[in-house]
Amino acid sequence: MRALILAAALLAAVPALVQAQTAPAPTAAAQPAPRETVAAVAARIRELYFDPAAADRIADALEAEAAAGAFDSLTDQRDMAAALSRRLRPLDAHFNVAWDPNAPTGPAPAIRRPPPTDGAPASGEPIRRLAQPANPGETRGNFGFRKIEILPGNVGYIDLRQFSNINFDNPADPARRAADSALAFVADTDAVIFDLRDNGGGAPSMVGYLTSAFTPADAPIYNVFHSREGTESEAPAVFHPAPRLEVPVYVLISGRTGSAGEAFPYTLQGARRATIIGEASGGAANPGGMVPVGGGFAVFISRGSPRNPNTGGNWEGTGVIPDVAVPWDQALTRAHALALEGIVADDSRRTDAVWALEAMNATLQGGDLSVYAGTYGEQQVSVVGDKLHVVRGRRPPLVLAALGPDLFTVVGDPARRVQFTRDGSGRVTTMDSVSIGGPGPRARRTD
Repeated sequence: MRALILAAALLAAVPALVQAQTAPAPTAAAQPAPRETVAAVAARIRELYFDPAAADRIADALEAEAAAGAFDSLTDQRDMAAALSRRLRPLDAHFNVAWDPNAPTGPAPAIRRPPPTDGAPASGEPIRRLAQPANPGETRGNFGFRKIEILPGNVGYIDLRQFSNINFDNPADPARRAADSALAFVADTDAVIFDLRDNGGGAPSMVGYLTSAFTPADAPIYNVFHSREGTESEAPAVFHPAPRLEVPVYVLISGRTGSAGEAFPYTLQGARRATIIGEASGGAANPGGMVPVGGGFAVFISRGSPRNPNTGGNWEGTGVIPDVAVPWDQALTRAHALALEGIVADDSRRTDAVWALEAMNATLQGGDLSVYAGTYGEQQVSVVGDKLHVVRGRRPPLVLAALGPDLFTVVGDPARRVQFTRDGSGRVTTMDSVSIGGPGPRARRTD
């Protein structure tokens, strides 16, 4: 099995599906009858699904339901595709039937099976991808690396939306270069967060390579895909040259995280190398691809199933279960806080991490914010909601959140603070800027 494709293959069908939604309904004369379509889908499943016994059961059940008339009323091909997808998906989360009005409507082309691997070792062989040009969409999307930044407290953050294929035979492979650039950007951080909450999958080659950036080379931790043709390991053909074996790693997941997007956290979790945070992922473990069945229809069929050496299983149906369960939209905040807590625990003198953590926990400490409102030389302080806004000339406002009595953090920049002082009567009289590097300028109240 030399061409495993994960859920990214399903994404390739999306433009066609969009066209189908806007296209006029097909005429019955130009399209196959519902029972013909079901028979064609069942035949492909019986021929290609990774588990022959399960393939027969699924195909037999579909054919029996079709013979009983379960699909006869679905004369609109879009409704047929949706109904078959709903019917099949509980059996394998990757199952999906699509219809493209622009696809050939004749019989499906024959499927050429790859040659058997002939005695592939139980550990599997590393997955090697055939050379192919980069997809323009992947190039424009930076191969899935949507955002890389350094969060306050020196925590690295990588927002990864897909796992693009790496051609390891090409030293200048652009997807690998993108991965190396992202990893280099966070190379000096004290923790790394991968955000996969909107990652629907992709190629196991990238999963293996990124995993190797945080684990020992040749570690027995990688998923092994079992198929009708043999086995293949998700271990990369080329390991990352400088893995960070001690840096804490956090991976954010949600119900939208699927396929290869689940393989990465599942492998790191099984290796006890990352903390997984968020909500259980989608539960689509078995890789495959879209297969034409004729009449403009195609079905995603899983051609293999992973088995992890540490867990003995995979995440099909259940999803990856987070170590720290929080609502998906709170996962980043929780991961950042855990990373900062770990940094401070290792070194209490890390003022940047201490201040960042305190800023995350900043809440209004009571009292009347209006006492701070006024004019301080060139700066005007006003109350907006539960925050203070400091405006100087045409500059955007500096937003302050309360840390404690008379002490505020600059929202978005916890390395800066503002300390107000009062006179003997309790009236606020000065505003002092403070940074991690030391005291800043003072502004005296002038109103």
